[in-house]
Amino acid sequence: MRRVLAIVGSIRKESYNKKLAQLVQQRYATDFDMEVYVPNLPFFSEDLEGELPVEVQALTEKVKAADLILWVTPEYNGMYSGVLANVIDWLSRGEKVLQGKKSWIIGSSLGFLGSVRAQEHLKPILFNIGSQVFPGNAILVGGIHTKFAADGAFTDQGTLAFMDQVKDEVLAWLGK
Repeated sequence: MRRVLAIVGSIRKESYNKKLAQLVQQRYATDFDMEVYVPNLPFFSEDLEGELPVEVQALTEKVKAADLILWVTPEYNGMYSGVLANVIDWLSRGEKVLQGKKSWIIGSSLGFLGSVRAQEHLKPILFNIGSQVFPGNAILVGGIHTKFAADGAFTDQGTLAFMDQVKDEVLAWLGK
């Protein structure tokens, strides 16, 4: 079973992207040993690099242990979030633990296009720091706020079927 660290790009308590990550975690529990991680890191500063904050050290160890990093990005003003930018800033320095690490990007937004622009901005950043980004279909969940029932169940069967297909593509890419 592949170890996956899902890094959520939103720190909002009721984040739809966190719910999306949890959906992937639950739906594919037989395929992935997944941890959903919501960042709680100080802002990156070279002043802190000499003795890394404990939170950064812990995240670095989680990334090292993972076979795959699942980036779960919202879209803010056509970009990925500052939360993810901060995570990338920390992880791309020092040990550079993202070099050679496989990455898969998914995301959602309230808008019709999901997180398409955020994902298109995030891909080249991950490539530039040496991560191997999944080259297949993107999971871009638009109108995410309409796709969860009051009890928390995800209701869009078409999206679920597509996610199942993409998950199989990811497993093949990982060399299951």
